[in-house]
Amino acid sequence: MPAEQSSTERPGESDLVGQVVYLYAFDVANEIRLDRAAELLSGKSQPFTARGDRPAPKDVPLARPLVVELPPITTQLRGSPLRLLVRVYEVGVISVILRVAVTGNSLADFAPFHTPTLDDGRPLDALAREQCAEVQRRLADSVVTPGSETEPEAYTVFSLSQLGKERDTNRWLTEHAREVAGLLTQTPAERLSESQVNEVLRLKRSFENTDLVVVDWDAALVVDLGCPSEDVLFVLELANLQLEEFRWMDRSLDRYLERAYVDLGRRRWWRFGYVAGVLRILRRLRVDLTKLADEVTHTTKFVGDWHLARVYVLARERFHLDQWRASVEQRLAELDRLYTLTRGDLYERRMLWLEVIIVVFFAIDLLMLFFRK
Repeated sequence: MPAEQSSTERPGESDLVGQVVYLYAFDVANEIRLDRAAELLSGKSQPFTARGDRPAPKDVPLARPLVVELPPITTQLRGSPLRLLVRVYEVGVISVILRVAVTGNSLADFAPFHTPTLDDGRPLDALAREQCAEVQRRLADSVVTPGSETEPEAYTVFSLSQLGKERDTNRWLTEHAREVAGLLTQTPAERLSESQVNEVLRLKRSFENTDLVVVDWDAALVVDLGCPSEDVLFVLELANLQLEEFRWMDRSLDRYLERAYVDLGRRRWWRFGYVAGVLRILRRLRVDLTKLADEVTHTTKFVGDWHLARVYVLARERFHLDQWRASVEQRLAELDRLYTLTRGDLYERRMLWLEVIIVVFFAIDLLMLFFRK
């Protein structure tokens, strides 16, 4: 028997082999011109291709983010090297994806990677911010209306490619349901109630007995034995991107509506230039947010693979994307109402001033006729 086991040999029965994928979505602008960005960055447009071994309709439009090539990362996470991938989306989002390979004898060995800290002592999101800032600096000329720096939308995916000798992912999940729930919720498995375990595992999907997806609010578990899980990871990345955009729009609308109500409450209607400025801002914001909401919603038109479509539905439900979109639409409607009322009030006051001017001219005319006589 050889002294050292070859890296290509099959691991032990209880060994888990996979990677932890960290998704960071940064909203940096209202729009990024990908054609211009491709000229500025050493990257290329790479369309997403779903797996060809599943039924899917033909001629489905694909999301085509710009894949950015950056120098390799030398910083390590818990002694393991990190892999970096950056995608730039037309809706003004930079997605930073960091990966680290992980092996263990149980899911408990993956738990420390839920709140990662780099070997140099920094949190992992600090590294993601650095990479995003570097890309943002290099594509500055392609950015349309850059935004202020905000907290990124972060999501963790535990992706497993081997479960020891187990080849049935659904049977494995039944046997390790409590451990999976504990991993995704960052809670010791023995402390979880049965209702909480059932809630975590409620949103799951499996196409074959060799693949599995469990989607929770802060993390997901993806198992795909013998096949890459890039398609499922891409779906989760897009759902995370949509959540970041809707939350940004919701925050922006909250801030602006509050400011607009304060400004309009000062009743400086005698200053027509001030009112016209308010109307221009309201009109531009309404158009920009409506366009952005439409683009973000249609980002997932690419989901033509039925399995991936159902995975996206799970992520949409868990992330409450429909509720976030409804909130944005409600505030857009409020903004539209505010714009309509302001415009109507402005026109009424203009008509009032015109009537006053006409009356004044009429009075002057009468006076002139009187003095002439």
